Amino acid sequence: MNIDKDTYIRHEESLILIEMFKEENRARAKLVLETIESRFKVPSISKVAGDPFKVLVRTIISQSTAEINTKRSYENLSKKVILTPKGLAEADVEEIEEALFVAGLYRNKSRIIKRVSEAILKDMGGSLDFIYSDPLEKARRKLLRLPGVGPKTADILLLFCAGKPVLPVDTHVNRVSKRLGFVPEKAGYEEVRKTLETLYAPKEYFKVHMLFISLGRRFCKAVNPRHDKCPVRHLCPSKP
Repeated sequence: MNIDKDTYIRHEESLILIEMFKEENRARAKLVLETIESRFKVPSISKVAGDPFKVLVRTIISQSTAEINTKRSYENLSKKVILTPKGLAEADVEEIEEALFVAGLYRNKSRIIKRVSEAILKDMGGSLDFIYSDPLEKARRKLLRLPGVGPKTADILLLFCAGKPVLPVDTHVNRVSKRLGFVPEKAGYEEVRKTLETLYAPKEYFKVHMLFISLGRRFCKAVNPRHDKCPVRHLCPSKP
């Protein structure tokens, strides 16, 4: 197929513009991270990691639930039931519901926790230890086959517990990324994740995840964002 000179030039110019846009985003992304890191403390990963099954249970509880109620519900559950796949698979769902009452959607979460516990017992030998030894994509596929486990939950286990190079996207990370113009407004989970993973180095993924959450909770709120007080307002195309 013959391509005329003008078409070839326009194509090359488009590639150059795309690369320039990527470089501009990388530079701005670096400044964003440096700025919010100077404002918020990054917790030690050891404080949020640990046994992958317990992290899974806590992550399921945390969905659409404030952190204080997540903590209360998790503590209630740990007092009532042994937090192992066997312990939760054998527990009465009503007992789980009672523990999770302070969490949103507690009935649905209770059933998911029981079902995922049963699946881990039946299909995975009662353990999630494969996340340490399996390659990232293989481990991710296995986790996504579990009932109630979506991409965010899978990626949290892979990053927090196994140290895999993946950047989880929760509601705050998603909102902050879009308002900062790193991804289009209609971008789905995978586009947001993969874009952030190109903007930041793997060693920064945990930091980015936690700091974007802090920024989203404190300033970049879903309703009435605090643009005037936001520490990255000078880097944000969404400011009024």
